[in-house]
Amino acid sequence: MVAVPSAASPLSATDRRDGPVEALARAESAAQVREQILCYPGAVRIPAPGIELYIVRDFLPLDVCATLIALIDADRVPSPVVADDPRPAYRTSETCYLYAGPDAVTAVETRLDALTGLEPRYGEALQGQRYAVGQEFKPHHDFFDTGQLYWQDQVAVGGQRTWSAMTFLNEPEAGGRTNFPTADVIIAPKAGNLVIWNNMDAYGAPNPGSVHQGMPVEQGVKYVLTKWYRERPWGQ
Repeated sequence: MVAVPSAASPLSATDRRDGPVEALARAESAAQVREQILCYPGAVRIPAPGIELYIVRDFLPLDVCATLIALIDADRVPSPVVADDPRPAYRTSETCYLYAGPDAVTAVETRLDALTGLEPRYGEALQGQRYAVGQEFKPHHDFFDTGQLYWQDQVAVGGQRTWSAMTFLNEPEAGGRTNFPTADVIIAPKAGNLVIWNNMDAYGAPNPGSVHQGMPVEQGVKYVLTKWYRERPWGQ
């Protein structure tokens, strides 16, 4: 949900403003998460140059997916973006924030805790997204561009986004695939399947190869569930 940095403001070691110590900590944490994911039933690493990317088949039961879809439909609003200059046309889906309480939300959070091994306090609130025909999320990255003004706000509430976990809740009739253009990987929606990737590179720095897009839905409606993890406890 972060705009791709322009060529005029490339990421550099100076722009990151977080230093080698923080990057090393992210790399060490990633090694632990990696080991945890590979032990999870149904988890497979996708051969993808330039990005650490996994798929977990049948991560959520279909009845839980259906309940989550109903929750999203009941409380959806236009999807936001994190950027100094938000562009509504850039992300045209609708979003629902899913906080603790409903059994289906608890079920997802419990499975994510087991999948990643990360402490729950490092995760942002779950977000559900709804994409109707023609709606999309153009190429973007989930890590924060530390050269942008908004980064100062994000430092205070958990710092960098390290991992992204996205679960498909249904299968639209056509379109709606998730594209990782740098890695030349396109993933079709399948209800219950989860895709998880590391937004950092092997050295713990923001990875431009993690750019991805939600391609336009051509027929039907697409629902996904997204969870982002921070390098420090979210909100602190």
